[in-house]
Amino acid sequence: MAEILAPGKQQDGVGGGGGGFHEGDFGGYGSGPPPGTSRRIYRTGMWLGLLAISMVFLAFTSAYIVRSGLSDDWLPIELPRLLWGNALLLFLSSLTIERTRKALNGGRRAECNHWLAVTTALGVAFLVGQLLVWRQLASHGVYVTTNPSSSFFYLLTATHGLHLLGGVMALLYIVWQAWHYQLGPAKRTLVEVTAIYWHFMDGLWIYILLLLSLWR
Repeated sequence: MAEILAPGKQQDGVGGGGGGFHEGDFGGYGSGPPPGTSRRIYRTGMWLGLLAISMVFLAFTSAYIVRSGLSDDWLPIELPRLLWGNALLLFLSSLTIERTRKALNGGRRAECNHWLAVTTALGVAFLVGQLLVWRQLASHGVYVTTNPSSSFFYLLTATHGLHLLGGVMALLYIVWQAWHYQLGPAKRTLVEVTAIYWHFMDGLWIYILLLLSLWR
């Protein structure tokens, strides 16, 4: 690793020019706590955050199931097919963020920058796709207050979208840092915890789709 990232040397056929990780940032950690300690803190914080998000969606699920059986006013909405296309975008983004992690761990800055950009673009495409889904439903007269089932649909998908937007913002920050030679050892941990978060959002979206499709 030290040889690959030594200043002035090329890697993967890429010269010293262009955006990416500053070679010196991969060097010593200087003063402060050992890097392993910082990484454990960030990972523990992320898992606690994901636990809180899980509790929120479990509460939504419980309310969804209970409300659907209370009376005869529950009318399931027809789910737009675009929802599954959005699921494919998230699945692909999980693959690309893993490629990002592997390239980062291997010291391949150009490849890492590439997959970071692709992952971010896929995340943005998913959010745009969700806006299109909501517009499509609105064009068919399905709004938040149309029916209890439509209310839960908007609640579940919008809450997920807001959490995914947070992940996109984190990715944009990482991309900015990487292309400005500032993605040092501490920020490498950010890539790892963001990948954990991103995979969770992917799995959560599949869970929401299955809930909306199977419990009607």
